[in-house]
Amino acid sequence: MVDVLTLRRQVCFPLYAASRAVTDLYRPILDEFGLTYPQYLVLLVLWEHPDEPQTVKRIGECLHLDSGTLSPLLKRLERGGLVTRSRSPRDERSVEVGLTEAGRALRDRVEDVPGRIQRGTGLSEAELVALRRTLDRLIESTRQPHRR
Repeated sequence: MVDVLTLRRQVCFPLYAASRAVTDLYRPILDEFGLTYPQYLVLLVLWEHPDEPQTVKRIGECLHLDSGTLSPLLKRLERGGLVTRSRSPRDERSVEVGLTEAGRALRDRVEDVPGRIQRGTGLSEAELVALRRTLDRLIESTRQPHRR
């Protein structure tokens, strides 16, 4: 009989360890720019549409984070002069986040981060693309209600 409750048989542990290892790769690189990893993720969302403010709700949906987690991140980014936060003119209940000029300019300065991370992993670009596809499928399938 196979013991399913061994560490080597769990999918959760390599995912957890890999997540920590990759985050540890980002830390010293992002420190050069005064960013934390979660702040970098928020900026990635905003850089996709730099001239269109995004609602806190949309940023949270993209990053799978709730507003309670996002709010302190956004406040720090605002204090750092990288983003602005304001009530939506279309819906007073909604807060929009936009990039400042400094936030837009930072994008050019961090452009080599993905390449540095790839080199740090020791994986090829094709391997990382395949891994990302697999992880995207895993995330999607575990978020579907019928899977829970």
